[in-house]
Amino acid sequence: MPEDAHKDAMRTPATPEKADNNNERPPAVATAVNVPLVNEVQLTAATGGAELSCYRCTVPFGVVVLIAGIVVTAVAYSFNSHGSTISYFGLVLLSAGLVLLASSAVCWKVRLERKKERRRESQTALVANQRSIFT
Repeated sequence: MPEDAHKDAMRTPATPEKADNNNERPPAVATAVNVPLVNEVQLTAATGGAELSCYRCTVPFGVVVLIAGIVVTAVAYSFNSHGSTISYFGLVLLSAGLVLLASSAVCWKVRLERKKERRRESQTALVANQRSIFT
């Protein structure tokens, strides 16, 4: 008898929609949404310039993935499970961490070179302007 009370408590009452399967529902109405186009200046203003700092973002992720790869590979090889799924997973994590760190180093170097080039251009413009003033 207690089992019957639990069965009744677990049942959900039938709603009118479920009770009448013969009634057809009206077709769904599709609405169109206009997505505004965003230019680079608006994106920079919205993100605070974070889109230009890929190396700052990939360094922490690269370090975390590299540490996870070291740990997983160490665990896999401590159990002498060479060629197993976990050892392959550890090696994939190791290589992904190294790739992330290498890409962040490349982005950092490229950004540094661009910064140096901008300084040279502005300094050249200043020197040329100064020469025209004195001549």
